[in-house]
Amino acid sequence: MTQLALVIDLNVCVGCHACVTSCKQWNTSGWAGPMVDENAYGADPTGTFFNRVQTYEIGSFPSTETVHFPKSCLHCEDPPCVPVCPTGASYKREDNGVVLVDYDKCIGCKYCSWACPYGVRELDEQQKVMKKCTLCIDRITDQTLPEAERQPACVLACPTNARLYGDVHDPDSEVSIAIRERGGYALMPEWGTKPANHYLPRQKNHMHISEEDLQRSDNPLTKEDITVYSGEETLDDVSW
Repeated sequence: MTQLALVIDLNVCVGCHACVTSCKQWNTSGWAGPMVDENAYGADPTGTFFNRVQTYEIGSFPSTETVHFPKSCLHCEDPPCVPVCPTGASYKREDNGVVLVDYDKCIGCKYCSWACPYGVRELDEQQKVMKKCTLCIDRITDQTLPEAERQPACVLACPTNARLYGDVHDPDSEVSIAIRERGGYALMPEWGTKPANHYLPRQKNHMHISEEDLQRSDNPLTKEDITVYSGEETLDDVSW
């Protein structure tokens, strides 16, 4: 069976959020929309997103790294969100493996979000139905589009080509080759959900920085020899 999925290269993702905005633009006006934002610029904003980029700082100073981690529905081969749905709204397509939600059947009970170990399902506050990444199903199945454009919006928008799309069950596909040759891995495989989406690991480039390297050689305080406060009045002590 075909299993369409994304492979995300963490080594080249720069956290620009082009995938987030393009996803929002395409899907809010398409089959899966609208994707509502409420109180977007207020103190407590809410909104529906199919794709989010989480950014982390790892390591200890001065050897720290910034990691940008895009996350959306992983279109699991054994999705726990499907059997828990009391109305059958959550389902997995047999022809391409994409996991979807039938809004006409969804009652917004959130059972699927509780069952999903990845936290990628969100309740649309306006429609009161659960929403998630569809892999732009209306786009990838549209035979009127040129083949090069029958890809998810996030893949087409990524400026660094950090997002690959294809059939992970086809050993000769671009995504399968990337997973096989570059050590691609699934997220939290211990849950047994068999995520279709995979990640390509970051290449570790470590640089040793000594304590001396952290000192400014052109420090003006050192040059003027005023590193020791002598007690005289300074501008910081003046009340204007």
